[in-house]
Formats: sequence, C-alpha cells, structure tokens
Amino acid sequence: MRRKRILGGLLSTALALSLTVVVAPAAVAAPTAEYTVLVADGATRDAAVAAVTAAGGRVTRENTAVGLLVVTAPADGFATAVSASPAVLGAAHTRPVGHVPAGRPAPRDQVEKERGTGQGPKGPRPAGLDPLDGQLWGLKMVRADVARATEPGDRRVLVGIIDTGVDGTHPDIAPNFDRARSRNFVTDIPTDPLGQVVDGPCEFASCVDPVDHDDDGHGTHVAGTIGAAANGFGISGVAPNVSLVNIRAGQDSGFFFLQPTVDALTYAGDAGIDVVNMSFFVDPWLFNCRANPADSPEQQLEQRTIVAAMTRALNYAHRKGVTLVSALGNEHEDLGKPLPDAISPDYPAGTQHPRTIDNATCLSMPTEGPHVIGVSSVGPSTTKADYSNYGLEQISVAAPGGYFRDGFGTPTFRTNGNLILSAYPRNVGVANGDIDPVTGDVTPDAAALGVQKYCAGTTCGYYQFLQGTSMASPHAAGVAALIVSKYGEGERRGGITMDPDEVERILTRTAAQHACPNPRLQSYVNVGRPVEFDALCQGTPRFNGFYGSGIVDAAAAVGARP
Repeated sequence: MRRKRILGGLLSTALALSLTVVVAPAAVAAPTAEYTVLVADGATRDAAVAAVTAAGGRVTRENTAVGLLVVTAPADGFATAVSASPAVLGAAHTRPVGHVPAGRPAPRDQVEKERGTGQGPKGPRPAGLDPLDGQLWGLKMVRADVARATEPGDRRVLVGIIDTGVDGTHPDIAPNFDRARSRNFVTDIPTDPLGQVVDGPCEFASCVDPVDHDDDGHGTHVAGTIGAAANGFGISGVAPNVSLVNIRAGQDSGFFFLQPTVDALTYAGDAGIDVVNMSFFVDPWLFNCRANPADSPEQQLEQRTIVAAMTRALNYAHRKGVTLVSALGNEHEDLGKPLPDAISPDYPAGTQHPRTIDNATCLSMPTEGPHVIGVSSVGPSTTKADYSNYGLEQISVAAPGGYFRDGFGTPTFRTNGNLILSAYPRNVGVANGDIDPVTGDVTPDAAALGVQKYCAGTTCGYYQFLQGTSMASPHAAGVAALIVSKYGEGERRGGITMDPDEVERILTRTAAQHACPNPRLQSYVNVGRPVEFDALCQGTPRFNGFYGSGIVDAAAAVGARP
C-alpha cells in the first residue's frame, strides 16, 4: 500500500477535549461553510490558526492528535486562500463519507439489500449456540463455533464500531454494549446545501442522537456479527464475550463526515480500543486523487486533504494499539486497476461527474490507508461475491459477506439464506415499514425478505439479512478480537492489549488458504451480471487477489482443535 508521512512531533498527541462540542455542519450554514483545515507537517498550530484568521475563518474546535482544525469561513474562496499559507497542508469542505441513502447513485445500498422472496434453508440449531445461529453460515465458515469452546472473547477487549451507530438496547447487543466508552461524533443534517433531504428531521435535541441509538441499522448489523452475546437469545457473534463500543461517525442516512471519522479514529486510540471495524469509504470521493484533471483545483485540494487527514488518523490509531479492519468495497473492481468513477463527488446529490482513475495517484480511504486489513467478501460456496472488490494490491483476507446469487443451478440460488443475518434496530424496522409499530409484528412483505422476530417472554429482538463487504469485515474484526483475547497481555486503561501488527500476522497466517478458481477468470454472466463484473484472480493459493491470505479462521487463530 502507498503510505504518507505521519504528523511531525510539533503537534500534541493528546485528543482535544473539545471534540464533543457540537458545531452546525455546512449543510445548514448560510453565507458561510464549515471546513477541516490540516496543519502542515512541521508547522505550529498557532501559525495555522493565524492563516485561518487571515483568510477570514474562525476556528471552532480542533483535533490536536492529528493537527486538524474545524473552521467556519466564507463559503467561497476560503480553501484556496488558507492553503496558500506554508502552515497549512490543505483544506476541505465538511463532507460525508460512506454508504448511501435511497435515491443516490452509488452501489452499496443496492448491493446490501439485494434480497428476494426465497428464504433458503435455516438449518438446525448448532449445539451450544443461540436459537437463530443455524442461519449463520458465516459463523460456521470462519469456525467461530469451534473457537468458542477455547476462546469466546475477553470482556476487557474493546471493539469499536465506526459506523452509523449501534442500538445498545437490542437484546443481543445490550449484554456486551459499553455505553460509558461509546461516543457519537455526528450531528444530524436535515438537508444538504441544495435543499435535498439527507437525514431528515432531527429526532433528538441539538440533532445529536444518544450513544446507544442507530437510525440507519448498518452499524447495529455490523455489531451483531462481531459480538452479539451468546445468551440463549436470537443470534451470537464471532466473539460473543468482547465489549462493543459505538464510535459513531456516520449520519442517519449512512453518510460519514471526514471530521467525525478522524475524530472516531483518534478517540479509538486514546480510549484503549483494541480493534475497530470500518465498513465505509471516504466521500464525497470514491477515490481521492492527487490531481485528477476532471476535478477543479479546489476539489483536488479537498481530496489531498482527505488522504492526508485520514492517513494521520490511521497512523495515530495504529500507534496507540488499534487493529484496523476495513471492508474492501462493493464496486466489483480490482483496486490495483480501478474502473472509471462515475459517482463522485456524491454530495450534494447530483453533482457527480465522470472521472478516469489513476491507480498511482488515487486512493480509496480508509481501505487503501496505512495499517489497514482489507477484507473481501465470499458467499456460502466460498465463491467471491459478484460485487466484492479484490486485487493483489489491497486485499489481506476474505470472509463471509453474503452472495445472494450464490448456488446457481441449485434451490439456494437467489435466496435470503445466502446473505448474512444480524441484529436490526426496532426503530429502523418501523421506519422502513418492516415492523408494525403497534403490534411489533414483522410485516408480510418484510418476512418474505427474511426479516425476523425472536422473543423470550416479553423481550423481543429483530433481525435482517444483508450482504456486502460491510458484512465480511465484521467477521474478520471478530476473529481479530478473539486473537487479542487469547494472546493479548499487559494493561491499558483497565484492559489487555496487543501489537496490531502481531494481530494481523496471526490473522493472516492462520487464515484458511483458498486457491483461485479454475479457470481464473470468474464470470458472473450466468447469474445475471454484465460482463464488466467478470474478475481475474491472480496469485497463488498462499496469497491471491480474491482471498488474500485466505478465509479467516477463528479456530486456527486461537489454537482450537477442529
């Protein structure tokens, strides 16, 4: 992977206490806008603040861990003006990053919710597991069921969910949810600068949701796969005894701002988080390019700033002991040979333009950032999912992420059983029309899509099927958490810790090697995809572009016998 230098020693390594201050985002500003301004390597914070003031801006808060200032300034011309100072590396409008709400032109929502009316086999309940675990083929594929007898996870191991939030009240999440350490770095955005709906009306005071709330459902699904409790209720996760920490950086709509994402990463480092899962890409650019000729000078500056800020934040978290796990992406492309980008910038909606992507100068963040474990997605047959990104350049390992069109020619083809079942917030199910708000019953249409309700007495939980590299990454993050639980040592903020490089070494060394298909060119035409989905697998059984070092194996990672 390509690397950038970390911030020089002149910048403080302490996380600014002011990170919890709520500042109105650019979406609601009138003649002004909100910017993130990055202090140049070797420059002082005071010099950068002086440059901001000279350009007509005002610093409202800052993240001193990576030298990032949040600034309110004139909507036009500020980024170019402030970046002329040698004390400033660059500036960017506050922008969201991540998967997209309905109506926006990006593939992740379409991929994750590709579901039909076929249920697929549910299977028997495995001995010693939770009632719905018979549907969790991914749990069995990564041998988390076997690993559990040896290492179910340690409560002192903290797994951060950098996502849209986590429903800490869900019966499968609540037993492992660490509310005290959880943080929400996001302010809801009702509409974008063009008046288009983003998050919609705010549900809570000051447009800031509680730390145990998720209005999208994505983060809760991720959290359930990683660490749903093995409590005899609903489902269980790969690492059912670890602690789950909501480190929210995503909007209700599924967007993420650059600033909250950086804040989440640096907070993870300072709070003693052991593993973070990052199932998103940094918007408004699918690929952040150094100087793409299709982009304006200000857009080019913005992308350089995003790469630099994210690189600093990833380096900071890694240096503080955080193992970084990321989804490889759902654009069905070799990340070493990227396809043209037709969806960027994707905020505000309708502002995108076609871009040719130069692999040498363009990065998809955080996947292509430093120290990141990139995870591709496979289906129940271990076939690379049609949507999953791949390639020798960025992949580390593969994991179960769901593949709706797996099992071609068999009764399981295009059935929900090919997807990943996990926790579903009741409030999101009601808003989506999947759950009756009065009776709490799953609606017939939602039941056909596999939405389920499980009750024990008066306690009920809900579950939904999704697919994507967003669902694969949590399986790998769960195995990483088991590795820290098994081999971590020492004390860090009351918990155990482990060198992230050693975690990655064990994760990749113990993954189940998987050779490329024969023939190496995997075609998806027979399952209804256009020829552009065809993917060439390069490499050896030891390491290749579809599976990396192999499919993560929890039992092998913790030394459990088969």
